[in-house]
Amino acid sequence: MSSPSPTAVPDSGAPAGGRRAWAVWAVGVLAYGLSVMQRTSLGATGLDASEHFGVSPTALSVFVFVQVIVYLTMQIPAGLIVDRWGTRRTVAVSGTVTACGQLLMALAPGVPVAVLGRVVVGAGDALTFVAVLALLPRWFPARRVPLITQITMILGQSGQILSAMPFLALLHGVGWPGAFGSAAALSLLGGVLAVAVVRDAPAGARVPARDPVSAREILRQLRVIWRRPGTRLGFFGHMVTQFPMTVFSLLWGVPYLVSAQGLSSGAASALLTLFVVCAMGIGPVLGVLTTRCPRRRSWLLLGVAGAAASAWTAVLALPGPAPLWLLVVLVVVLSAGGPGSVVGFDIARTSNPPRSFAVAQSMVNIGGFSASLAVLFLVGVVLDAAGGYTFDAFRLAWLVQYPFWALAVTGVLVTRRKARRVLAEERVVASGGGAEPVRAAGDAPARA
Repeated sequence: MSSPSPTAVPDSGAPAGGRRAWAVWAVGVLAYGLSVMQRTSLGATGLDASEHFGVSPTALSVFVFVQVIVYLTMQIPAGLIVDRWGTRRTVAVSGTVTACGQLLMALAPGVPVAVLGRVVVGAGDALTFVAVLALLPRWFPARRVPLITQITMILGQSGQILSAMPFLALLHGVGWPGAFGSAAALSLLGGVLAVAVVRDAPAGARVPARDPVSAREILRQLRVIWRRPGTRLGFFGHMVTQFPMTVFSLLWGVPYLVSAQGLSSGAASALLTLFVVCAMGIGPVLGVLTTRCPRRRSWLLLGVAGAAASAWTAVLALPGPAPLWLLVVLVVVLSAGGPGSVVGFDIARTSNPPRSFAVAQSMVNIGGFSASLAVLFLVGVVLDAAGGYTFDAFRLAWLVQYPFWALAVTGVLVTRRKARRVLAEERVVASGGGAEPVRAAGDAPARA
């Protein structure tokens, strides 16, 4: 975007790195992990929430529906805020807002206040990830960014372990207000640490003047970013990998495993923990492959999506509950969706100039979460229509994923073709099919 970022890397173009960089990054990852914990806290307690508020599956899905729709609505504003304010202030605001949302959940006397709490949580959560991603190109050399992005993602997703086990245990031990009040305190702690430790760029970096930008100019810049084929390829790549794992982990995974597959709550929580652990192992592998094979990134996306669709097909084809080993396979395969979706962010990053990183990656983030939003709600609607939390109802409800896989795969294939044409026009040599926009020289982005 033409409006300058609040920070910039040193004139040499080489981020400082070193111990200071890792300290800044560690606090950013902590803030992101706490944000993920707040986001998934309701999913891990889905059956408890249904009983606590006395709501049906469709009504329960509304809680997460409004949270995700606010998250989606906030994505472009979040990118603009990060590009304008910088990471430090954005993460501090995010932690404070999310804490307020969880406090509302703790004290909610009924459904309306609880829904408002999820709205506030969604708004705070929307700010964190793109803010933390914006730190990486400023503090680390470009060649390390794909791998560090993967590590950021998988460590941040470990926040889901906090919601799947310690938070659930706390809920059963001290009750609803105590558990959600504790979550609010942790979120506020993340914001305080960001103020104390995080800096938007290494010492000595240029800080351009922050000139005001008109609404018309902002819209023009957004159109320019979206028209870049690499941005759209990242959008559909994020969509095709991310929504299956988000729908499973954010709300419907635990109810499905307990009510339809007959597992205990402890076993279901253990599978969600396995989900996160596997993502932590898969992420670095995809990060290395992204770095070494930048022109084959779309094949990574399609491979992850194909594996998820195949695993679900194997489970849903059975006339009764699946054996435990197959459920383990399903969880392991779905866990690759998080690291896979990061490849979409990397495609957008290498297709846009540094001043547009946050907005471009916000656009990519909309891809997966828009599909997740639709599938989350449709699963609840089908469950209600088919009889509630039963095996047959869940088996039918999960089928709503397949049209979204078809849409996203089509988007990847079409935008990849356009990206290849842009590469040819820019005389960037790409060997064979499946090439994506990559920076040909240093960090010079592809032209719009």
